[in-house]
Amino acid sequence: MTPAVTPAISRAETPTLIRAFQGERTQQRPVWFMRQAGRSLPEYRAIREGTTMLQACVTPELAAEITVQPVRRHQVDAAIFYSDIMVPAKLAGIDVDIVPGRGPVLATPIRDSRAIANLPELTQDALQPIADGVSASVELLGDTPLIGFAGAPFTVASYLVEGAPSRTFPHTRALIAHNEAAWHTLATWVAEISLHFLQTQVNAGAQAVQLFDSWVGALDVTNYQKSAAPYSSHILRDATLAHIPRVHFGTNTGHILPQLHQAGASVIGVDAETALTTANTVLGGAVPLQGNINPALLSGSWEALEQHTREVLAAGQSAPGHVVNLGHGVPATTDPDVLTRLVALIHSISDPLGS
Repeated sequence: MTPAVTPAISRAETPTLIRAFQGERTQQRPVWFMRQAGRSLPEYRAIREGTTMLQACVTPELAAEITVQPVRRHQVDAAIFYSDIMVPAKLAGIDVDIVPGRGPVLATPIRDSRAIANLPELTQDALQPIADGVSASVELLGDTPLIGFAGAPFTVASYLVEGAPSRTFPHTRALIAHNEAAWHTLATWVAEISLHFLQTQVNAGAQAVQLFDSWVGALDVTNYQKSAAPYSSHILRDATLAHIPRVHFGTNTGHILPQLHQAGASVIGVDAETALTTANTVLGGAVPLQGNINPALLSGSWEALEQHTREVLAAGQSAPGHVVNLGHGVPATTDPDVLTRLVALIHSISDPLGS
């Protein structure tokens, strides 16, 4: 096993990332990237050779090593546990695979009342590889905090219903419209397995969590509040998670940011399409923000990326706390050296009002 990351902060101090998540203006802006562990790193591709993604997710030492790789390389201020939003369903017994270049694909979509009524239980024994992987990650990370994560019920349930990625969700919309009871049963089941997944990570040492709702931006405010918010709230308001920062992130969610916060998040992740100043305004200037460098600029000129990054940091000063991230995940084709250089730039820019 590769040696542990050299601790950058003494254990007597609260990590800068956690302070920012808690609503504190920090002099050095903390930064991490969604999808920082994975496809863009040559060391990831090497260690994953001959192993499927889902196999890697449930192999504790392998998951831990992948989790730590971007911290070693980029010196980001947090790791996020290497896994996938479909892992809880897989561990419960759902026949799902991650198809390269496509995403989660089910052998049989779950669309009718009978299939939904017969969804399997996710046992604590099945989650043991996750607990072991998180514990191993925490040991390797030293004082760098680990973020746990899970998929939000709307997005995960949509994958289960559609059977594969979709941008229009015809079967999901039909289920919600014509069989509300079945949707409630399915979304409740997903909320429970995602919650157990997060509880396991927190109990094993994760210091914050992020709930990903990749597709919820397709809903308007009314439908979000009816068909998604109650199930996300079941997770975000759980007592096990109440004492730690809880980040809620979705793409194309500028129109429902207040509702994402009301569901129980303590930090709101902002996508690249919504200005941080706008997000701060609609949230009443009272919610720590995360985001939102445009990942499309990672493959362009350094000058454009630097200018954009400085603008993002300036905009983030409007919020009570700001953690720098992308407005979505790291593209697979990203040059890792660009990310390393970007982290150094962010760390070099001081917030005059930070502590």
